[in-house]
Amino acid sequence: MKLIVGLGNPGSEYESSRHNVGFCVADRLAERWSIALSRRQHGGRCGGGTYGAERVVLLKPQGYMNRSGSSVAAAAGFYKTALIDVLVVVDDMALELGQLRLRPSGSAGGHNGLQDIVDKLGSEDFARLRVGIGPAAHADAVGHVLGRFSDDEQVIVGEAVARAAEAVECWVDEGAEAAMTRFNRRIDKGDEGRDE
Repeated sequence: MKLIVGLGNPGSEYESSRHNVGFCVADRLAERWSIALSRRQHGGRCGGGTYGAERVVLLKPQGYMNRSGSSVAAAAGFYKTALIDVLVVVDDMALELGQLRLRPSGSAGGHNGLQDIVDKLGSEDFARLRVGIGPAAHADAVGHVLGRFSDDEQVIVGEAVARAAEAVECWVDEGAEAAMTRFNRRIDKGDEGRDE
């Protein structure tokens, strides 16, 4: 069984913010897999189903971003999910807008949501898919991640969310290495197809 977690902040005021890209990917997967994220369990909204031959659970923690770890740990414990079968989808302002980067493990890289998950699981050995939201134009990183995308950015982000959903499906089907090879590619300035 695979546990796929999309991170974000609950509440209508954060609905379209850069920080909620993980929620958007979870919602896209729910549509693609016909899963209703209607259960309130494990400190989040979740739903289960199948993708291909694999049983999958989608989770959107409903604590704020920097308190996501308890929800993930509760779900992983409930389903007895090995860490190798957990994938967390997060925003990343260190990546250019729309760029994807999947890794099978690693540090939190300054992301508070990931750090809380690492702390609560006691391990960095779970996969993470970072979706680029672009760097902050000014020093105000909090304002940047909680801000909304411009109309032009919305087009790029919409495409990135669709590709991120495909990357998750590749991870489920073929594993992290295949997903990294296929989706960890630059997409800006004519570099499409070049490995990052």
